[in-house]
Amino acid sequence: MKIIQSKLLNQFASVTQGFTTKDSGNLAFHVNDNRSKVIQNHQNLALLLEYDVNLLVHMKQIHKTDIKIITECDNFYTPPTCDALITDKKNTPLMVMVADCSPILFYDSQKEVIAVAHAGRAGAFGNIIASTLKSFRENFNSKAEDIFVSVGASIQSCCYEVGEEIVQEAKGLNLEYAIIKRDNSYFLDISAILKRQLQNENILQNNIEFSDECSCCCDDKYFSYRTQKHTGRFAGVISLK
Repeated sequence: MKIIQSKLLNQFASVTQGFTTKDSGNLAFHVNDNRSKVIQNHQNLALLLEYDVNLLVHMKQIHKTDIKIITECDNFYTPPTCDALITDKKNTPLMVMVADCSPILFYDSQKEVIAVAHAGRAGAFGNIIASTLKSFRENFNSKAEDIFVSVGASIQSCCYEVGEEIVQEAKGLNLEYAIIKRDNSYFLDISAILKRQLQNENILQNNIEFSDECSCCCDDKYFSYRTQKHTGRFAGVISLK
């Protein structure tokens, strides 16, 4: 099983983290996969990363910007409906699942707080970055300079072709810098939006890491919805030891 660990977050012994690939199998329950097989994939991943799968919290992701603070009621069997999770609880792994969207891992090295976020076009346009970092500040007294952010593989501007309606929506949100025109087609650069939003939230440049892999180009390695509508999900996971 191949796990891609964040080089940025690897410097911290207090967190376990990584991004899965197709090698880990599908981790989502909502894509008509065999449930027992999905559970086995989760158990294998938990064994590899040395956490209790029953304590893992994943999400019913809805392409919005809602963030959930973990409570004792949250576990593997009761996933909340949201697109971001945050906690300061140890041994409580958080997971975000994707198939072209951006999986984002956050870590406050001083307050010992972790978060994950799911940023597709809707999440990027709605600025889920700002929502997540607001929760860091307001609920855990975090400071921007202490937060580290790693973004895993996602669809890049080489493959993310969009129509005129999306182009106009982006322009209306002052995101035209993320629109690339090639020949007579338009392509969207989600990573450019996320980078700008992180900078606007005063996250230090040295505390930001982006994968340069395109999940669509590398569909032999990652699940890609753009390539195949009926597909599995790979994931980003982080836990406080």
